[in-house]
Amino acid sequence: MENISEKDIEWLLNLHKSDESSSTNTPGHKAKRRSWKRWIILLALALGAILFLVAFPFFLLIRFSVYLTLTHGLGAWSSLSGGILATIGLLCFYLIILSFWISNKKLLIKLGGFAVSTMVLGFCLFSLFYLSGVNAKSEDVQSVYRSMHPILRVAVSTVTLADNDLVITDIERLVEDYARMGLPVNPTSLHYRQESGYVHAVDIRTIGRGTLRNSLLRGSLELMGFRTIRHVGTADHLHVELRL
Repeated sequence: MENISEKDIEWLLNLHKSDESSSTNTPGHKAKRRSWKRWIILLALALGAILFLVAFPFFLLIRFSVYLTLTHGLGAWSSLSGGILATIGLLCFYLIILSFWISNKKLLIKLGGFAVSTMVLGFCLFSLFYLSGVNAKSEDVQSVYRSMHPILRVAVSTVTLADNDLVITDIERLVEDYARMGLPVNPTSLHYRQESGYVHAVDIRTIGRGTLRNSLLRGSLELMGFRTIRHVGTADHLHVELRL
């Protein structure tokens, strides 16, 4: 029997590796890899589309309400009613699209229209009258929650759906509150009750939260049409206001 040299062993090992590399570069293997990449991309696009379809009605509710009050000067309740109607209309449009795959279209639209109207109105009523203690710095903040502009209340409640740890630190202020905090009096502060009868500003805690999280919070509120200012003086917080 011939002796197997080290060169022979190395040749056999290299031959095995070359066989593996050649098998991974075959057209069939490349096609499988392309297929997997295609499915991953399609899945990501599908999840993104679902997320958009779910989030867009909430965005429309707030953004259209802000548009009506800032651009057309409508009152608080008229603007919010317009946003509610626009949102119900969008959800009914979703139902119409869905009805193409449902045999009993009329029943779907009839029952679905009632269901989406109830959900939108229920969510708005809940947002207008309730603030969880988890989302309030103190009981004082909870007690003045209803003094805040209705659109701001619904907006804050909407944001808490995605960020349930959000904490409101301040809503309504009086002139003497500035002296108590050691700050100069701001005569134009939107923390005062305005002619609309409501406070047009709210402070949200940002200290102890990540940069990305705070950036997403600020960006989403500005996208809805609110003005935001980051204050890092007395306490790190995000000032959010609905302009007059």
